[in-house]
Amino acid sequence: MKQNEKQLYQVEGESDLPPGLAKPAQRALKGAGYLRLEQFTTVSESDVLQLHGMGPKALEQIRRSLADKGLSFQNK
Repeated sequence: MKQNEKQLYQVEGESDLPPGLAKPAQRALKGAGYLRLEQFTTVSESDVLQLHGMGPKALEQIRRSLADKGLSFQNK
């Protein structure tokens, strides 16, 4: 994500990350620029798990939210 896109999301406050994500996971995702579920379709689950603060429970919450929208992580 380009810096100006990241700033745009922060200014508009548009985030559709799953409710109930643990605070460390929220900080990890937002710090890496992930604010919209659609962004996860361009990365693999293993990429997201490498972020400090992300764990299997948070990954499962994101996976379920993606599935609810007919989306999924990128397969590598």
